[in-house]
Amino acid sequence: MDRQKNWERLQQETFDICIIGAGASGAGSALDAALRGYRVALIDRGDFSGETSSRSTKLIHGGVRYLEQAIKKLDLAQLRQVRHGLAERRTVIRNAPHLAHPLAILTPVFSWFEGMYMTVGLTLYDFIAGHDAFPKGRWLKQAEALDKSPMLTRQMHSAVLYYDGQFNDARYALALTHSADEAGAAVVNYVAVTGFGRENGQLKTAVATDQLTGETISIRASVFLNCTGPYADAVRLLANPGLEPRIRPSKGVHIVLPRETLQSDYAILIPKTKDGRVVFAIPFGDKVFVGTTDNDYSDLTEEPVLEPDEVDYLLETVRPYLAKMPERSDVQAGFGGIRPLIVSSRADTKTLLRDHEVEHDSESGLLSLLGGKWTTYRLMAQDAIDRAGELLKKTVPGRTETHYLVGGEGYNLDDWKQLQSKYKLPEDVCQHLMRTYGNRAGKVAQLTKVQPVLAEKLTESQPFIGAEVIYQVREEMAVTVRDVLARRWRLELSNWQLTARLTPQVADLMAAELSWSETHRTSQINAYQSLLATFTKQAGLTSEQSTLAAN
Repeated sequence: MDRQKNWERLQQETFDICIIGAGASGAGSALDAALRGYRVALIDRGDFSGETSSRSTKLIHGGVRYLEQAIKKLDLAQLRQVRHGLAERRTVIRNAPHLAHPLAILTPVFSWFEGMYMTVGLTLYDFIAGHDAFPKGRWLKQAEALDKSPMLTRQMHSAVLYYDGQFNDARYALALTHSADEAGAAVVNYVAVTGFGRENGQLKTAVATDQLTGETISIRASVFLNCTGPYADAVRLLANPGLEPRIRPSKGVHIVLPRETLQSDYAILIPKTKDGRVVFAIPFGDKVFVGTTDNDYSDLTEEPVLEPDEVDYLLETVRPYLAKMPERSDVQAGFGGIRPLIVSSRADTKTLLRDHEVEHDSESGLLSLLGGKWTTYRLMAQDAIDRAGELLKKTVPGRTETHYLVGGEGYNLDDWKQLQSKYKLPEDVCQHLMRTYGNRAGKVAQLTKVQPVLAEKLTESQPFIGAEVIYQVREEMAVTVRDVLARRWRLELSNWQLTARLTPQVADLMAAELSWSETHRTSQINAYQSLLATFTKQAGLTSEQSTLAAN
């Protein structure tokens, strides 16, 4: 992806559809539209998936909680949610197998009745899923459950096993964006829409400012599609100040614990909490993510961060399910995201539907894709582009269901052995490259032939090598150190201290590739390390951690 070339395209071309927001729904819509042959622009005021789409629980699922609510309340809308989610589960994995895979999940229960209740519910979950490739769940005796997940509490009666999907959300959104670019879309990050130009009240241009240079241009398009998630109301009101708000933002956070917390590849579902929600403890790389919370969030100008009471809530929730209780000192990082819940008459955010809606404002012409969740991003995009095609009076059927994303086609993890044989890289590095870049891993490794120094690990504890940073700058439009460490790698999510320590090395590699001045390089390092130190302090973690993060 060539940022400068695409920026010039934004100025020179007239597009059928300009999509604002490059998270899951925006990137998915851009790919869908480009594959249908529409002329497409995709812009985001920050990095691709820089907000909600990179801060999920990393699950691809139908929604066990939605199924329970659907049955208890005879709610067909929630049952439809589950059915759509389970149908899309296999498509998400099929189209990017390097970034998504089935995940085994255990639900510890503390009585025979509780076990039977969960078994019936999860059997129904499997039934709705139909004959897909996911293994079927079953009820395990305590000894069987402990064999699979040895850190579970001995107080449990038994456990129910079922399967959902797990994925790398930020890189999945990036793969959608990259695929849209290769299908012909003009894709540019760090471009903010600050206004619209109109003819007879209808949107004809978007006033867009490059957040890196300050340059402002007008983007011409027939249809403007708002895919900004929890920030959708801001764009809606920019297009038409008379509209009523439709989004009720909800904050969800996760804490990050050491892998030893579970000592297992099996995740844990905690089916009931003191406030009626569900919480997951999920192995992800060499860490365990525990979340999430669900609370109203009002200040959309502030990045959602982990706070002390949220750390306490998640620790208290997970402790009864584990033999060795995690402590605050075990928390190594955390992250928060904002859900784009659609306003309804329901009383609280945990009961709001996360289904989606395509809204057309006839007064301005703006299309807005509202609500939804990661698992059903493709259906959301399909609905939005179907509607855009109607407005363009040029309908074309969608083609995304069987379209491999960048890195996905022909993927086989065992190809890491060929990578190792050809490039003489360590085993863990080769496996990491395959899981991160799929069939593009060889393009990353090839850089080490040109510059052997790029084959060196940045730190012994992780498989990251310098060649990746160069590839991410050249091919994945990384333009800040946070783009690399938070999203193209997921290190910021899992270890704030190590992220801070690697920041100068990443900055040095980017500075050489992007011809940064020494002032800009230093500014990137200081700003990011300061941000990480702030995260540590705001979460109420130890002063020792805060000092390490600052260094």
